Amino acid sequence: MDNGPMSTAPAFIAPTQHTDPQAALAQVQRIYQQQIDHLRQAMQRFVAGDTLDGPVRACYPYVRIETSTVARADTALAYGFVEGPGRYETTLTRPDLFASYYAEQFRLLQASHGVALEVGTSHQPIPIHFSFAEHDHVEGSLGPERRLLMRDTFDLPDLTAMDDGIANGTWQPRAGEAHPLSLFTAPRVDYSLHRLRHYTGTAPEWFQNFVLFTNYQFYIDEFVRLGHAEMARPDSEYTAFIEPGNVVTRRTGLAAAPGDALGTPPPRLPQMPAYHLVRADNSGITMVNIGVGPANAKTITDHIAVLRPHAWMMLGHCAGLRNSQQLGDYVLAHAYVREDHVLDEDLPLWVPIPALAEIQLALEQAVADVTRIAGPDLKRIMRTGTVASTDNRNWELLPDNRPQRRFSQSRAVALDMESATIAANGFRFRVPYGTLLCVSDKPLHGEIKLPGMANQFYRERVDQHLRIGMRAIDILRQGGVQRLHSRKLRSFSEVAFQ
Repeated sequence: MDNGPMSTAPAFIAPTQHTDPQAALAQVQRIYQQQIDHLRQAMQRFVAGDTLDGPVRACYPYVRIETSTVARADTALAYGFVEGPGRYETTLTRPDLFASYYAEQFRLLQASHGVALEVGTSHQPIPIHFSFAEHDHVEGSLGPERRLLMRDTFDLPDLTAMDDGIANGTWQPRAGEAHPLSLFTAPRVDYSLHRLRHYTGTAPEWFQNFVLFTNYQFYIDEFVRLGHAEMARPDSEYTAFIEPGNVVTRRTGLAAAPGDALGTPPPRLPQMPAYHLVRADNSGITMVNIGVGPANAKTITDHIAVLRPHAWMMLGHCAGLRNSQQLGDYVLAHAYVREDHVLDEDLPLWVPIPALAEIQLALEQAVADVTRIAGPDLKRIMRTGTVASTDNRNWELLPDNRPQRRFSQSRAVALDMESATIAANGFRFRVPYGTLLCVSDKPLHGEIKLPGMANQFYRERVDQHLRIGMRAIDILRQGGVQRLHSRKLRSFSEVAFQ
């Protein structure tokens, strides 16, 4: 069947100038929808067996500003402005998902510089894989020959357009090239949105602006219990609880939304399952079980970073390295020893990872609130100190005690395999970060996990530890999220987008 010739590109939409951020957003949405519709229609015809007239291409929208002066409006924010004269731009994707975020970035740019925002169609192709709707799986219906032909008909992901050079501070503009407005290009964002579905089993739309990571399923079990308890409360501040497979439980009294029924529990959990306690303003809590090890910690934070959360924090277990510590004690990390190695190529080891005062104070206050212990007595159950993260789970078996000597020299008080990675990637991607661990064993002092001890420990501590993390998020939310995005996380020549 052939429905006649189809244009290889959508009709051209000329660039437009906007002083109203909402008008600029509407134009971005118009261009993106036009381009995506073109790709989807072409793909539907391709799957149906039609012969298309040459390669089909659609491109991302862009936003651009030009300024000729270093002058800008005074602001206490660490973002929302460009550094000086020049041309700045970025490609944009999913203006439905990022509508509020884009509108706020546009507003801040216009307020800071008083110049128009230019919106147009870029030359950056949209890979066909990133055009599919949430429940489209059309490629799976193609035979091998047709899948091979698809490579000649549509643009595929181009890794050269989605590296992390901007975030890493290594990107250099070519002659005449605009400076970036955002840490991430549109293809890089789309790539991560695609990966989030795969790794977490939930759609990017459900992710909230505060994220908790854990390395134990016990925490997830308790989060699920608390999530369903919140949904049973008609007066809960949360509106929905989402589980892998996009299974939606709405708060008592709220009607189901379109699409809720499409969620189904997966036959097996994904690699890093995510659970979302949703608030109407997206400032709820997402919790992800990253499992054990720095590779997963880097992978998931690489991708969640494109959602620009307000903070992420690690809640997990650790080895206590000091004889004075007891099983069940808490460790609030104020420094990190990075022996995880997964970020060595992106963030040199000589880069310090500072503690962020806002996160530290919130976690300390949360421990006091939940345990009802304050003042000097708080030091009996919580120690502030350096946390070392290693990529070798059996570090204590290495000869000559070399790791033990290094940990002692660094003044480390606890050891795990994920916290330094999560903090370092927070630093790299300008996402506020923090760590509160719970001592579950003391290998240097002969206290290793035994089944009976472990089960009792988990029963007694997991609920309290999780409630501390959730209380810390309450404190951060109430304090105002603008305070979180500190200048401490911004470089000399920083992008304008948060």
